[in-house]
Amino acid sequence: MQRFGTLSFGHYGPLGGGRQLTAADSLLQAVDLAQGMDELGVDGVYFRVHHFARQQSSPMPLLAAIAARTERIEMGTGVIDMRYENPLYLAEEAASVDLLSGGRLALGVSRGSPETVVRGYEAFGYTGSQDPRGADIARAHFDLFLRAIEGEGLAERDPGSPFGAGASGLQRIEPHSPGLRSRVWWGAGTRETAEWAGRTGVNLMSSTLLTEADGRPFDLLQAEQIDAFRAAWRSAGHEREPRVSVSRSIFPITTAEDAMYFGGRQDGDQIGIIDGMRSTFGKTYAAEPDVLVEQLKEDAAIASADTLMLTIPSQLGVEFNLRVVESFARYVAPALGWVSTRA
Repeated sequence: MQRFGTLSFGHYGPLGGGRQLTAADSLLQAVDLAQGMDELGVDGVYFRVHHFARQQSSPMPLLAAIAARTERIEMGTGVIDMRYENPLYLAEEAASVDLLSGGRLALGVSRGSPETVVRGYEAFGYTGSQDPRGADIARAHFDLFLRAIEGEGLAERDPGSPFGAGASGLQRIEPHSPGLRSRVWWGAGTRETAEWAGRTGVNLMSSTLLTEADGRPFDLLQAEQIDAFRAAWRSAGHEREPRVSVSRSIFPITTAEDAMYFGGRQDGDQIGIIDGMRSTFGKTYAAEPDVLVEQLKEDAAIASADTLMLTIPSQLGVEFNLRVVESFARYVAPALGWVSTRA
């Protein structure tokens, strides 16, 4: 494990007991948490993106705010649903955030997970899908997005324009961030999509679930997916080494409050139905640090990935989550091979 960070759903709404977490609270606390993690030397802060829900839905303003308040931490998404995106506008936004942050954007995208509405991307204006889950729209948008961030000319210049100085040919999207293409990730829930990501030459975010269920443990299924991705990457002849991330719910229990929230929460893999497919969901790890270390060393996918994302209960606030992250950084991560880059 070379890097670790947090993955937040950014939930807001009623907390019980008459308490309410607003959208503004969620956003502002996310910035404060990222700043605290940057000071701790944690490597990354990533956000799930969902529409028509009380969660983070428009990540670029949030990531820009984090870029302005931090120095070195990687920031990103896990994942943006490409069914809902204008690919050229996303390319402009992503390049802008990447330049503002000094090249710290890790942009995770995919077809996305099930939403709270039926074909919500159609309400955004993206219609005509021949796939019941909109996968064809997502792939078409992603293809155009990649072409845009690679700097391909996409619109004919107007030689008669007073702003074009008589130029002709195709104009690329601006701004352009040269390193962004190498920091794009595809969130894959199947072996086939992982292999496709490897052939395409984008990094792999292996999902918190896999649409496979053959009785084997989640971590072994996920490790096989990672192996298939890397094999496809090598066969395609890409020059650089790809990055691979996995996410886990991991809670070091070091205080009575930790035990109150997460004691007894450790469970095994779960089998369920998502998008009409039988799927395997990874288990939660919650134990004292020395027990966690031994358990996580046995997780085949964590051993195979270079980046681990900790799913955090953002509703519990900045102070609580910083303590969870600090406990992991102090008592667990070094035993898994992690070395903080913060002096």
